Amino acid sequence: MTRIDAKFADLKAKGKKAFVSYIMAGDPDFDASLAVMRGLPEAGVDVIELGLPFTDPMADGPTIQLAGQRALEAGMTLNRTLEMATEFRKDDDTTPIVLMGYYNPIYSMGVDAFLVAAKAAGIDGLIVVDLPPEEDEELCLPAQAAGLNFIRLATPTTDDKRLPRVVQNTSGFVYYVSITGITGAAEAEAGDVAPEVTRIQKASGLPVIVGFGVNTPAKSEAIAGVADGVVVGSAIVSRIAAGDSTADVLAFVKTLSDGAHRA
Repeated sequence: MTRIDAKFADLKAKGKKAFVSYIMAGDPDFDASLAVMRGLPEAGVDVIELGLPFTDPMADGPTIQLAGQRALEAGMTLNRTLEMATEFRKDDDTTPIVLMGYYNPIYSMGVDAFLVAAKAAGIDGLIVVDLPPEEDEELCLPAQAAGLNFIRLATPTTDDKRLPRVVQNTSGFVYYVSITGITGAAEAEAGDVAPEVTRIQKASGLPVIVGFGVNTPAKSEAIAGVADGVVVGSAIVSRIAAGDSTADVLAFVKTLSDGAHRA
């Protein structure tokens, strides 16, 4: 059982929904990013999605793209991202960390070397947005064999014919992308999301966490109310981009997590 599996089992036992937060590793720099990361659990975050900066982030909207650029300009790499996780683990051995990004940096390092390094750094799961199920032998299956969850995205265009293939080798949870398009582009609506969550839960037998288009405490509560949890990324990254202090960023995160936990 991974930390992700343990966290969702604990939340289910308590009748609570999950709040997942996304930050870009190294944005605006290593130390500031690590300070935010270290404060997330106390701000009510159940699972941390740690973005891996990449030069061509095709699924990300402007907010996340710019965060990745800032991180790359500050010298962030895959190795430094894993170092950040390692530093976080010195004080926190329970909060799950999901590394989210693209395959190219992992491929460049080498899958076997990456999985050893990721496991040693305390990474619990992977979301690699540009590896479809047809490529499961590339990373998904080796990752699961190494004890890491491989979390797949489902979208409004994932129909009943495609869904079984998408969830076949998924573990940990399914990330439901509530809107079509890029991150930060529109708002999620609970009424649209609810039937899709039910459909994916039945197909996967896994928790379904909803992301994209969640940017306020009220929206966090509404979406968590029809899912197993909610993830917020762009709204948090926007506060970091605006130069908010670590304390102010974490205070904002707390309002979002409180919303999800009220659901």
